[in-house]
Amino acid sequence: MKVPFVDLKAQYLSIKGEIDVAIRSVIEETAFIGGKYVDSFERDFGNLYGVDHVVSCANGTDSLYIIMKMLGIGSGDEVITVANSWISSSETISQTGATPVFVDIDPNFYSIDELLLEGAITSRTRAVIAVHLHGQMCEIELIKGICDKHGLYLIEDCAQSHFSEFKGKRAGLFGIAGSFSFYPGKNLGAYGDAGCIISNNSSFADKCRMFSRHGALKKHQHQIEGINSRLDGIQAAILSAKLPHILNWTSMRIYNASLYNKYLSDIPQVLIPRCRPDSVHTYHLYVIRVKKRDELMEFLTKSGIETSIHYPTALPNLPAYKYLGKNPDDYPVASSMQSEILSLPMYPELTEDQIQYVARTIQEFYA
Repeated sequence: MKVPFVDLKAQYLSIKGEIDVAIRSVIEETAFIGGKYVDSFERDFGNLYGVDHVVSCANGTDSLYIIMKMLGIGSGDEVITVANSWISSSETISQTGATPVFVDIDPNFYSIDELLLEGAITSRTRAVIAVHLHGQMCEIELIKGICDKHGLYLIEDCAQSHFSEFKGKRAGLFGIAGSFSFYPGKNLGAYGDAGCIISNNSSFADKCRMFSRHGALKKHQHQIEGINSRLDGIQAAILSAKLPHILNWTSMRIYNASLYNKYLSDIPQVLIPRCRPDSVHTYHLYVIRVKKRDELMEFLTKSGIETSIHYPTALPNLPAYKYLGKNPDDYPVASSMQSEILSLPMYPELTEDQIQYVARTIQEFYA
């Protein structure tokens, strides 16, 4: 049996007619940049998500950078984020001229350890980027309380947590703004790079929109110098075609995670992911912890099962951040887990037979 890590073709085939019509419509109208397809996606995503303003942009990385630039974050400032994430969460801090400050991860939920957050705050700290990793939200109320106490901006990186919830409130709705990626493999994915910013702050959303469109809300009327970060019409139309299915796809991810839990729970060498109380975990990734991770990964590959590692090196341990003068012992949990975490195949179209096969193969390896 073959089990791909993600099967984007299966998803396409399930809604092929809708996707093909969407792409053809944009081409026939030559609505490639801006226009009604972008406007329609922003409106529909905002309505479904329950947020006032959606500012589409070229990708999720840009969305983080735009948020920080419009908050006035720059040289001499510090922004705190988590030690285990994709580099977009930290490189965008550096791009503003600020310095990233890393905090170790929680050993149970793999997101930022909220109990260590306050100890990382200095007089130069301007903001915290809370990364809702794997599809599970951080203990965001505690983080927001710390930010409010110290007068810091709370930015939510929701690239892996579309429609995730904590105590009935969705990711991205706690801070000044939420950042989303619509990279093809995301829970809601385009067929190329795409992203957006969400906010309930009207004036801030307008600033983000202006900056992402060369500093102008109307063509040729440049109020500031900006950048070019726009969602194209084809990607917007594809996202709009997928949007009516996202809640059902999310339910299927949650169901598939429950099947993994069922079939892996009797394997003592496997630590299955924990779900934070009062949370809706949307399982962008299903991440287990195991010993002999690399050997297991090789065994699964030979058995036709694709896996991945998110992420093989904690951010502060990368050569890119050598200048910070830190070492792995400064982030003991993230550093130890980087050799133990393994992401198993996870997507809505995954079948129970495939999940059973993955579990049987893991059990065979440890037997």
